[in-house]
Amino acid sequence: MLSSLAKVLVPAVGRLTVTTDAGTVLAPGSIVAANHTSLADPAVVLAALHHLGVEPVVMATAGLWRIPLLGRALAGGGHIPVHRNDRRAARCLDLAAAALAEGRLVLVYGEGGLPPRTDAAEAPPVAFRSGLARLAGRTGAPVVPVGQAGARRITSGSAAKQIAGLATAPLRRPALHVHVGTPVRLSGDRSARTAEAHGVVTAAWRTAAARLGEPAARRPLKRRALPRHEAWRRTERGALPDLARRR
Repeated sequence: MLSSLAKVLVPAVGRLTVTTDAGTVLAPGSIVAANHTSLADPAVVLAALHHLGVEPVVMATAGLWRIPLLGRALAGGGHIPVHRNDRRAARCLDLAAAALAEGRLVLVYGEGGLPPRTDAAEAPPVAFRSGLARLAGRTGAPVVPVGQAGARRITSGSAAKQIAGLATAPLRRPALHVHVGTPVRLSGDRSARTAEAHGVVTAAWRTAAARLGEPAARRPLKRRALPRHEAWRRTERGALPDLARRR
């Protein structure tokens, strides 16, 4: 139901285009990992995936289930509420694993939340949380990296700005692009799997952002500075900073 709604609503607020890597297959039982920049981007991603013939189960913050009409649609579609800092938190991975075992695709946002920015520009995904790597390690499911760009032109910033953006989007109809990358099998320990997932989703995002001419797609990623004591300890071990573990 959500995918069908997204297919109808997204063209009304923006101009969506979709590309894929050559030979990309959205196989049953795959994890779809996308970058998260806006309240609008789940609809954009669902519309793009519907265009490609798939309707995934979505893992989303549990608070959405409290919104009357949306909550009913989420529950009816078998989507998975994510309870953070709650004893029910582990349950979402059980439900996701079960959906994958049934051959469903599961849409996961590795960042675990929206970026703390008020501008409408594109920026690379921030470091991922461990949930995606845990799910992939537990199930062995392939990860399909998805990059989306342009959704912040629909909604971003303060609540007032988001309402204004959504209200004017049908007139502005900003360009939106979704790129689906080549599926990968994550390997290594949890930290390595998290970093690998972040890397392939970032690459997909760069392709999408470049299609829209976003300057951020051409900028090299900046490594975050470590506190002096942490940098010394890691240099002493001869290890590079593990950004995923420092989330």
